[in-house]
Amino acid sequence: MAVKMSKKAASIDMTAMCDVAFLLLTFFILTATAKIPEPLPVDTPASTVQTKLPDTDLATITVGKGKVFFDLKGREVRKRTLELMGQKYGVAFTEDESAKFALMEGIGVPITNLKQIIAMKSSERGKANQPGIPKDSLDNQLSQWIQNARIANIEIDDKELQIAIKGDAKEEYPSIKKVMDILQDQKINSFNLVTGLRAKDK
Repeated sequence: MAVKMSKKAASIDMTAMCDVAFLLLTFFILTATAKIPEPLPVDTPASTVQTKLPDTDLATITVGKGKVFFDLKGREVRKRTLELMGQKYGVAFTEDESAKFALMEGIGVPITNLKQIIAMKSSERGKANQPGIPKDSLDNQLSQWIQNARIANIEIDDKELQIAIKGDAKEEYPSIKKVMDILQDQKINSFNLVTGLRAKDK
């Protein structure tokens, strides 16, 4: 006589799977970095080149809307550059101001107005109307930022600073050329041009 076994519905305990999923989700949320809004957003020209900019030993000069902004990688390099700029223009920066400057994004103000920008909160700083770094022959502060950043980078990292120019696609050529002339005055003939990626032509 055959005995029939009652069939029970198979069930899978998903508790462990849910735990793993939430752990992974928590990990990605905690390790993700929010994109910080750029102080001077520009529409870069399109290119098929995919060369990545270095994460260290890099200064970025952003040109757009008739303004020039300067950004620098490396907290200690930023601090030393600020110290050298302060010595050059007779502006004394405190340790607290230097520490805040080391965490900032690109700046676009004359050195005499930099303390006001440093004192702002990051949310206020993004909305502040920065006129750009002076680059005229009578007051070429951009040249001094580049020169002192190069000195600071060699002192801190013992490497030559690399330069990247990030220009607006609609920006007039003379504005970009002015920046290139400043670089060539310091014998910098090799630099990166930041572009947006586009599909290759068929």
